[in-house]
Amino acid sequence: MAEIKVPELAESITEGTIAQWLKHPGDHVDKGEYIVELETDKVNVEVISEEEGVVQSLLFEEGDTVQVGDVIAIVGEGTGENSATPSAPQKEAEAPQPAQAEAPAQTQAFAAEQQKPAQTKASAPEQQKPAQEESESRPIASPAARKLAREKGIDLSQVPAVDPLGRVRKQDVETFNPQAAAKAPAAPEKPAAGKVVPEEAGKPIERIRMSRRRQTIAKRLVEVTQTTAMLTTFNEIDMTAVMDLRKRKKEQFVKDHDIRLGFMSFFTKAVVAGLKKYPYVNAEIQGNELLLKKYYDIGIAVSTEEGLVVPVVRDCDRKSFAEIEADIAAFAQKARDNKLALSDLQGGTFTITNGGVFGSLFSTPIINGTQVGILGMHTIQKRPVAVDGDRIEIRPMMYVALSYDHRVIDGKDAVGFLKTVKTLIENPEDLLLES
Repeated sequence: MAEIKVPELAESITEGTIAQWLKHPGDHVDKGEYIVELETDKVNVEVISEEEGVVQSLLFEEGDTVQVGDVIAIVGEGTGENSATPSAPQKEAEAPQPAQAEAPAQTQAFAAEQQKPAQTKASAPEQQKPAQEESESRPIASPAARKLAREKGIDLSQVPAVDPLGRVRKQDVETFNPQAAAKAPAAPEKPAAGKVVPEEAGKPIERIRMSRRRQTIAKRLVEVTQTTAMLTTFNEIDMTAVMDLRKRKKEQFVKDHDIRLGFMSFFTKAVVAGLKKYPYVNAEIQGNELLLKKYYDIGIAVSTEEGLVVPVVRDCDRKSFAEIEADIAAFAQKARDNKLALSDLQGGTFTITNGGVFGSLFSTPIINGTQVGILGMHTIQKRPVAVDGDRIEIRPMMYVALSYDHRVIDGKDAVGFLKTVKTLIENPEDLLLES
């Protein structure tokens, strides 16, 4: 018999949420095979089984919060053919009840439901539920929710489910107030004559539980805005020269390095040059001290369906354009596949975010974590520009924004840093000298 525990995740992460059980009671699992997927503040982590055997019980349900070191499942010996012992909620539900013969029909139906094979547990993914259960008129609920509802005498059909799939969980039953529900008048199909119906009544809504990552993003963004003296300065860059250089070199670049030459490598190199010139933009506050970092690990913001993540490209001052482009492409793919590791997201000294890929013309980015600066890129738009003070030409222009912590960076350094980035992008040959 082996216990599956929540492993050490990272120095700053002590808990996670069970996103999906990959194995269920009765399933055979090999040593080293994934058994559960945990959602943490930053990435999803798959936990392996240290022993070969059969899943005996799952001690938590999908959506439950677990701490590092918690035992979440039991793996034991067996053939994997209905050899699993009941999980903790099932054991409690299957315990003999006093005066069972006199129990109401709903309780007897509950007991009969709990005697079904473990494969019909409500904690299994929706697609694995038997068609018979899906067709039943009574609400779909987890065993723990049914047990608690029975103990409290609550009709599950009256309990609103937060789960977008409509499953009633234990938390829904715990927060349900029967008295408030009884006082709330049922919405009539047609309003009575002379009765004023609230304007929002009957309007379709969808209640979706925030993922742990989205909750963390919300929390961290609020913390940054409340604990920093954040200010944003702007400039605009004439992208003509760098676009011409890319146009001339892109085919040869792909042949030589098997990677596309994008704008991000130019901006990353320009940022490194700016950080070297203005070291306080590459700093961090630690108590009453400033930590000036002499290395250049640049975070590149990547958008995913579950929220923004910022993988870090290490030692950008030592890497070529091709190496930076390859790292960014690899991180973007890992982010889309939800395969980023915690180590990929830690330790950045400065961040670049490109809202221009979504069409953003102008924005004020929010500083990332303990850093003191973030550069925002925006969409390239052709605008009339005064050239040499004597003539006007249509040029591809990009607004750039630097949000910075005014506790560390003075306006002079902020403007100087942004001007350095502008000058290098408008004269990309100089980037080769800076590199």
